[in-house]
Amino acid sequence: MKPTALIAEDEPLLAHALKAELAAAWPELQVLATAGDGRSAVREALRLLPQVLFFDIRMPGLDGLGAAAELADRWPTDEAPMPQLVFVTAYDEYAARAFETQAIDYVLKPVQPERLRKTVLRLRQALAAQQQANPASAVADEALERTLAQWRQVLAAAGNGGSPPPASATPLKMIAASEAGGSTVRMVPIDEVLYFEAADKYIRVLTARHEYLIRTPLKQLLTQLDPEVFWQVHRAVVVRSAAIEAVHRDEAGKLHLDLRGRPEKIPVSRLYGHLFRAM
Repeated sequence: MKPTALIAEDEPLLAHALKAELAAAWPELQVLATAGDGRSAVREALRLLPQVLFFDIRMPGLDGLGAAAELADRWPTDEAPMPQLVFVTAYDEYAARAFETQAIDYVLKPVQPERLRKTVLRLRQALAAQQQANPASAVADEALERTLAQWRQVLAAAGNGGSPPPASATPLKMIAASEAGGSTVRMVPIDEVLYFEAADKYIRVLTARHEYLIRTPLKQLLTQLDPEVFWQVHRAVVVRSAAIEAVHRDEAGKLHLDLRGRPEKIPVSRLYGHLFRAM
């Protein structure tokens, strides 16, 4: 069977150029579709289940990072293996070198044939190894975990210009947050926060008894939190690790957390399931 791919690129000329270069570098590759935005990319990927995703990092609406994170949660691994992920980026040479040192697959815009050939070689090797694994074997489970680990690395590096996320020298101690539905700003001690959840343009700040709102992007907030204290468990959720009371797996195999002091169950993304490997 021919290998298959999906291209997500909001600039039609660049999408056409990438498709043409792929035809030259990998003649047997079948590009099933192209999408012009992240939402369309997610929809088409779940419909077509391609083996390789070429995602532009910056797209209108849901960007390539968000689309990849959503697919990591929703991909039907019982129907098809997790696809290989390649980011299409306009980052400069310095950032591209950072991607290279972290063994992250990327295509620099405009498309460079030599770099694309290297990516194609990696993809061929990865797909060959994937096809050799028995879907019902422990080897297949290990292959899935390796793919998820690569996706975590790709998303972390791509979200920070190809560099590891910077850590704050002094973790946040206090948060200036608005009360939900009001205009009062409260100073909330970080020690009272049980979890953060991104919601539209805001982040919900949840304590045992109250909910507050802040406008700081989740990516920026993460750099101000102690990673030993707060764990990201979903693309939109960061929880206080010490508040985790129990981890449950539902009939679909998805994980959910019970937090001390909160009644709701917190979803765990497939990307972060390794944090609870005992499950």
